[in-house]
Amino acid sequence: MTARIRIASRTKTTLDTVGGDLIVGRDAIVTCGGTRSAVKVLGAVYCEGNDVFECDLSAQKLVAEGDLVVRGNVTVKDEVRVEDGKMEVYGNLMGRRVDVDNSLYVSQDLQADRVDVGGSLKVDGKVKLDSVDVGGSFVARGETEIKDVDVGGSVVIESRASIEDLDVGGTARVAFGRVSRVDVGGSFESKGELEFEDIDVGGAVRLGSKSKGGRIEVGGSLRVEGDLEFEEIDVGGRVEISGSGVGEEIDVGGTLEVGGSLKLAESLEVGGRVEVHDEVSAKTIEAGGMLNAGKAAAEDSIRVGGAITTREGAISRYVEIGRRGRVQGPIRADEVIIGKDARVESIYGKKVRLETGAEARDVYGESITIESHCRINGEVRYTKDLRMDDHVSLATEPKKVDSLPQ
Repeated sequence: MTARIRIASRTKTTLDTVGGDLIVGRDAIVTCGGTRSAVKVLGAVYCEGNDVFECDLSAQKLVAEGDLVVRGNVTVKDEVRVEDGKMEVYGNLMGRRVDVDNSLYVSQDLQADRVDVGGSLKVDGKVKLDSVDVGGSFVARGETEIKDVDVGGSVVIESRASIEDLDVGGTARVAFGRVSRVDVGGSFESKGELEFEDIDVGGAVRLGSKSKGGRIEVGGSLRVEGDLEFEEIDVGGRVEISGSGVGEEIDVGGTLEVGGSLKLAESLEVGGRVEVHDEVSAKTIEAGGMLNAGKAAAEDSIRVGGAITTREGAISRYVEIGRRGRVQGPIRADEVIIGKDARVESIYGKKVRLETGAEARDVYGESITIESHCRINGEVRYTKDLRMDDHVSLATEPKKVDSLPQ
């Protein structure tokens, strides 16, 4: 064995085992000799630029200036460092730390503690890292297990992902798996089932069916292809859940659409329109525009500025309809307030007030107040007291009864 070997520039050399360090001149080619399919370097490898290894390579340390190509596996106990160049590995790459100035390509598996790439990183096999920092794009085609991902541009993971922290400046897309914390400046997408703790995205989020997690905060839009379990959703624009949703609370600046049912333990607050095909239930429901659901049930209150349309009714302790609002379907609540010039169907309540110019079909309550210029097209029934202002239009005379219809 030789303590140290130097390979001249622009030559092709066959090696087996190097007892010390290996220095490779520029534009050199290294092949393996003997029965081994690898060059084993007991010390460090130093490449002066644009070098090619046509075999497996193992060493304590690998340092290169300029481009480096290895047509086989690379196993390095300490660090791999490529300065002012790119690295291509047509096999597996294993090392403690990998630092490449330009781009890194690995045709099979990549395993290391830490990987830093200035440009792009692409791995066709599996990825197992503690952390990765990429200035441009990161693409992984196989299963990916990383604690911390920090990428300036884009991330694409085409198989199962297991990531603790995903921090991306542009866009990120994963197939399925678990990403505990997502922080993406542009858009984030999971094609399949995803487990998460926190998603914070500036633009748009798209999740696959049966995704489950904690908080989702999105500046633009959220779309879920299927069912979703969550703790909190806070979206500036639009939310679409094609299946059903179960969570704590939702706050949406624009519109909310749910293809199935929506069950919340706390509040639902939407600046514009709410459409839920089946039942929506929450502690409080508030919509600035329209609420359209099979059934709307709130433990404390329902407040809608525009219209409510339900098949089975709006049910709560307190229901308030804004000025010029419209309601299709019955209202059932302890206290009901119908705003000025609003139009509703049947009201069932304990304390009911119709403000000036409101119109209802039937009104049933313990205590009812009907202000001026209101119109009742059906019947008025009450058990305690009725107060009516002047200029109220009634289809039939109000009646005090012992009990109210259900």
